[in-house]
Amino acid sequence: MFTGIIEDIGEITAINKTGGRWEFSIKTRLLKEDVKEGDSICVDGVCLTVTRLSGINFYADASYETINVTTLGKKSVGDRVNLERAMGAGARFGGHFVTGHVDCIGTIRRKEPSGDSVRLSIEVPEDISRFIVKKGSVSIDGISLTVNSKDDNIFTVNIIPYTSMRTTIGEKEVGSSVNIETDIIGKYVDSFLEKSEKKGIDMDFLYKHGYIKGV
Repeated sequence: MFTGIIEDIGEITAINKTGGRWEFSIKTRLLKEDVKEGDSICVDGVCLTVTRLSGINFYADASYETINVTTLGKKSVGDRVNLERAMGAGARFGGHFVTGHVDCIGTIRRKEPSGDSVRLSIEVPEDISRFIVKKGSVSIDGISLTVNSKDDNIFTVNIIPYTSMRTTIGEKEVGSSVNIETDIIGKYVDSFLEKSEKKGIDMDFLYKHGYIKGV
């Protein structure tokens, strides 16, 4: 589990494309911290497992499935990536629940100034847009952000200078692809309601008698 608060911008130093997987070598200052083999690290919003360490680099494998459904398949040596270690049990919680399981690849359609910030308009597939709500949380390349507005399958977020300087989001341009993970809580609620409807559960009865609260 992650929080969407980026700890470092790493650099891809090598990609070894072998049968059934790609092995990424990523340089980061996080190795000066408590990082060991088997740890989970969120790389541009994708949860990967550290397979080995070497100097200031860690190595992680990505399956073909991961390569095909995330932007990792478009990465090259020298690319910069957002990094976050898994949340510690006693750590402060600053963002929102991020699992590192990407829902889709989004596309930046507009980038425009908004005061001292930058407003991004991002398009996602129709079946994913249902999980994105105004003022809700969304993870973009592993960054916890708040949805400003939504129109069909396009939503907007504001990027403050602090976030631009400490993540790769400020480097993105119109047409850039980004990893999108919607709020896990919203997906659970949607799944519960869908199953309830299929089973014929009377939701009005449950609300009326206080078994569940309105959302």
